[in-house]
Formats: sequence, structure tokens, C-alpha cells
Amino acid sequence: MRTASSSIGTVKAVSSTKRSRKPGTFLIHIGMLIGAVLSLFPFYWLFVMSTATTADMFRFPPRFVPSDQLLVNIGKVLDHVGFFRSFGNSLFVAGTHTPLVLFFCSMAGFAFAKFDFPGKSYLFFFLLATMMVPQRLGLIPQFIIMQKLGWINDFKALIVPGAASAFGIFWMRQYAASVLHDELINAGRIDGCNSFDLYWRVALPVLRPALATLGIITFLGSWNDYLWPLVVISVQDRFTIQMLIASMNGVYSTDYSMVMAATLMATVPLIIVFSLFSRQFIAGLMQGSVKD
Repeated sequence: MRTASSSIGTVKAVSSTKRSRKPGTFLIHIGMLIGAVLSLFPFYWLFVMSTATTADMFRFPPRFVPSDQLLVNIGKVLDHVGFFRSFGNSLFVAGTHTPLVLFFCSMAGFAFAKFDFPGKSYLFFFLLATMMVPQRLGLIPQFIIMQKLGWINDFKALIVPGAASAFGIFWMRQYAASVLHDELINAGRIDGCNSFDLYWRVALPVLRPALATLGIITFLGSWNDYLWPLVVISVQDRFTIQMLIASMNGVYSTDYSMVMAATLMATVPLIIVFSLFSRQFIAGLMQGSVKD
């Protein structure tokens, strides 16, 4: 009888706990839903504005439903500016810059995580210190270097300088230190792997989630970069997509419907890249939050 009564009491306690958790869970879901709506609303508003005319954008109250001018606005973008040329330039720069960052940062991060060499801690501390320096402070020295190399108005000036970033090395080092166990490295050495084979055959397959995360961040940053291309690129044929959109703002008047349509078209590759690698991106961000 005591066993039965204690079991009944346990069931009642569990059910009461579940009932007490329901309001909290409901509020969490409501908060997440509100956050999702707030995050997606700018993209929806961009789509709405790209389907309207410039006059409709300044109407009050604003119109929250799409209009029928999307194809007209896209046609104006394709007819009046070299959209596909700038689109291809940005695709080439981001598509070349991202693999270089993944290769050099993953290799350096693996070395910092699993190899011992003289001055390792001081070098890593110096690497972290460079992350505290604002990017704008390096614009003039970098421009002088690019000028000395003859890379002004050349895509190499957009690709090579950031091929190894301090954040990327730090990110890959932290990830490699948490998921690459010493037993796995020692097993590779026993099988006859040299240092590069350990990186290429043993480390890279394990580091794929971190590579996907860093790849998305790097591609987005390279695609959306405006300040550095504005400094080193002045030839219109070499304009990136962000420079092209900025150049559409006229001195006396601006066709905002064209600007919004071009911005919408420039956002499509970002959505595609994130959709393709979102699962590994989330896995890379969540690594280490759950104990083995």
C-alpha cells in the first residue's frame, strides 16, 4: 500500500510540475515567435518596397502588401546599370576570398590547437590583440601597400589582404581544441601521417561544421563589404555589387524603387548560401554547448 501511495504521489508531483511548466514554455514560444517576426520583417519590407514605385514609398499610411511593379523595377535595374557585371565581380571576389580564408585559418587554427612551438602563446596573444584594432586604422597603410604592389583597381586587392583573419584563426583554434582529441592525432602519427597529412586527412573532416560557420560569415562579409572596395576600386567595370547600389543614389534625385529592386536581387545569393550550409552553421555554433 505504501508503494502504491508513493507511486501515486510521484505521478501527481510530475503532473503538477508539467502543468507549472506550461505557462513558462508558452511564453518562451511566444517570445521566439516575436523574435522571428522581427528578424524576418526587414526582408519582407524590402520585398514590398521593391514591388512599389518611388511615390508609393513616401505614402502615408505605408502600404504593407506587395504591389505589381517588381518586374518593372527589375527591368529598370537591368537596363540602366551594369548589374550583372557588378554581380559577377562580387561573386568572383567572395567566391575566391572565402576558400582562401577557410584554408589558411583552419591550418593556422589547427597548428595553434595541437602543435607546440617556440613563442606559441605570445604569438597567439599578439593575434588576439590585432582583433582590438579598428579596421579603419589600417586603411591608409593597406592602401599604400596595395599601391606599391600595383594592385589598385585590381581584384587581388580585395582578395589577398584578408586571406587569413585573426577572428577566423581564433575560431578554428577554439573549435579544434574542443573536438580534436589527442588520441586521434596520435593515431594519425602512428599511421605515418606528417603534419600536413594530419591537417588534411584527420583534422579537416572533423572541422567541417566550423568551416561551414566561418565560410558563411566570410562570404557574407566579403559580399557586403563596401568601405575597402571604395578605397581601392575606382574603375566602374570593377565595381562590386555594393558599390553599384551606392552609385545608384543620384545627386539631385534617386529612383528608390530601382535601389530596392537591386538590393533585393543582391540579397538572393546570401539567402542561397545560408540555406545550403545552415545545418552545419548551427552545428558549428552549438558545438561545446552540450557535454559529451
